[in-house]
Amino acid sequence: MSKFAIPALCLCLWSAPSFSQSQEPVPALEAAPEQIHVVAQRPGPGMWKVSRGDHVLWVFGTYAPLPKNMEWRAHEVEAAIAGSQEYLAPMGAKAEAGFFKGITLLPHLIGVRKNPDGASLRDLLPPEQYARWTGLKAKYMPDNEDAERERPIFAAEALMRVARQQAGLVGDDAVRKRVQELVKNGKLTYTSSTVDLPMDNARTMLKNFKKTSLNDVACLSTTMAALETDIAEASARANAWARGNIDEIRKLDFAEREEACFNNVFSSAAFDADPAFKNMRILMRQKWLANAEKALAQNASTFALLQIKDIIDPNGVIAALAAKGYTVEQPQ
Repeated sequence: MSKFAIPALCLCLWSAPSFSQSQEPVPALEAAPEQIHVVAQRPGPGMWKVSRGDHVLWVFGTYAPLPKNMEWRAHEVEAAIAGSQEYLAPMGAKAEAGFFKGITLLPHLIGVRKNPDGASLRDLLPPEQYARWTGLKAKYMPDNEDAERERPIFAAEALMRVARQQAGLVGDDAVRKRVQELVKNGKLTYTSSTVDLPMDNARTMLKNFKKTSLNDVACLSTTMAALETDIAEASARANAWARGNIDEIRKLDFAEREEACFNNVFSSAAFDADPAFKNMRILMRQKWLANAEKALAQNASTFALLQIKDIIDPNGVIAALAAKGYTVEQPQ
């Protein structure tokens, strides 16, 4: 099976954990920041406990970006997985096409990253925002000439990725990989909460995507506004997660960039041919909650992995379980 390129590119912007959204002015441009290092072993946050009677669901929250040299001590997670019968994977969505169908779609993929009608970022951004863009581009990715004509959402993703790399920041892959190893070694039942998005209207969606503005200027503007202050604060935020400081974690603001980059893009007319794309988050939430309730009914113990933002969201899945009458205890 070959993955369908456009949804995958857009989905990566949703699934990549967001920077917290400070609106302080961007500092004067200077040399790229020194890499951030945390070398001491850290326990990571504790786990949320969801229960009904003597059946329990342990939920562990991941966070990114993290300093690449940080070592995670996973003793509590190891114990929870060792005592569990089932693993609930994080929420997600994917869109795939069969091999032959994927080949027929390849010609339609040409130019999908570009703005409609050959527009450049200079044409789309207000003058002050474009001045900020040119400064940040010169600082972080001076050799990337293609970014100037890319859609703002793709330019934002490239800028954020390179800035993180230069600061020595990485995703939560190491944490997820360790959890997957423990799950595999413990022979837990693996339950996916990934939603399969339909591909019946792939050609129509591609054509719509290539000719439709995505209302994604706000995505690039929000990313630029938060980028440098967040890079500077990354060590403090990563350590809040690593120490399990729930009060500090709750101060992180995940919403603004997700609204500007995810909601605006997937609510655009480009995806009118496939309503499932517009309802993606609702479908993912419904699937995860159904799996969680089923696991709580069947298993003495279940282990789940979620992004920390999905756990602490007052309208998220953990709050939904509490509203259904399950007992929810946050880590101390």
